[in-house]
Amino acid sequence: MNTPDIKSTETPALMRRIGLSRRQLLAASTGLAAASVAGPLTSSAAAAGNGVLIPRGKLGIILYTVRDAIGRDPNTTDLASGFKEVFAELARIGYKQIEFAGYTQHANAEGGRTPAPEVLKQWLDDNGLEAEGNHGSIPSTITDATLASFDAACEAANILGMGHIGTGSDPTSSAYLADWQAAAERWNILGERAMNMHGLKLYTHNHSPAYSFLLDSGPLDASGRPTRSSGIRRLEWFLDNTDSRYVFLEMDIFWAHVAQYQHHTYTAPDGSSVQDIFDPLATVNTYGPMRYPLFHAKDGDSRPGTANGYEIVPFGAGDIDYRAFLGGVGAKGYHNPMWEQDNAGGGAANPGQSLAYAQYSYDNMARLRG
Repeated sequence: MNTPDIKSTETPALMRRIGLSRRQLLAASTGLAAASVAGPLTSSAAAAGNGVLIPRGKLGIILYTVRDAIGRDPNTTDLASGFKEVFAELARIGYKQIEFAGYTQHANAEGGRTPAPEVLKQWLDDNGLEAEGNHGSIPSTITDATLASFDAACEAANILGMGHIGTGSDPTSSAYLADWQAAAERWNILGERAMNMHGLKLYTHNHSPAYSFLLDSGPLDASGRPTRSSGIRRLEWFLDNTDSRYVFLEMDIFWAHVAQYQHHTYTAPDGSSVQDIFDPLATVNTYGPMRYPLFHAKDGDSRPGTANGYEIVPFGAGDIDYRAFLGGVGAKGYHNPMWEQDNAGGGAANPGQSLAYAQYSYDNMARLRG
């Protein structure tokens, strides 16, 4: 990759094309320039702690990021459209791993609206890509019908060659202990089934509310629900009460940092306010890095005073310290970091933007050293 030259007359055009501010582009380009000057790593440099933080075979993307390209009508554009063409473009960029966000595309794309798993697998193989997971639907109740549906989803995942099957939602959006107890019971059943019947790791994906504090202490409100907290976070309770052999987590590192910004104080049973700063990296290492087979490598530009505290930006253009996070997490080389950018699509004004971001973000991910 050619490092962007901040002094170049092409800089404004580059900024417009990938939607970065001058500050964001400068920060990303400075890091890339430093990596470029350093040159290829020797084995001794890697042994000294300056190795690649994301192995080449683990450079991944969730297809939600490029959903506009997958969903567009190939009859109306020359841009990559549908799974087959987008796979080829992502492979050209250098990605090796794919996380699905459902299996539908534009009806006019090759393979039709919902290509068969065998067809998708052939397209993956043709481009040297591996499927690692899917943000699908996890049954909200356990019945014969929902278990049959879950088994069918697992069978499709096996055809696609996945090692994991999951959901893009938290186990429950509730703040109350009883609902998390029900979710844990359900996920233990499904996780054991996924592993023992299908050889898959079942994972849940977090958003920031999952790291808010569980309401599990009195006094009760008018509906008999607790209004205060013992200080345990919702998802931490879930991890403590699900079987680590069968239930896994995909930490969205962006939303974990939003949680750090948002959820730092709780009201204790005695009515006092207690500060407890959330630490995403420490949480992973405390619960065991093997419990987190996947990450969402989503970057954020710091926006103090806003609701989330961060704005989603291309990888390498934000303020989240991925070098510290990926360099500090245990079981190096085990995790599958999937790049995600919810707002990558450029709409009608810039229909090629999401794939341009894919190139930019891949280059930054590939150059991470630590």
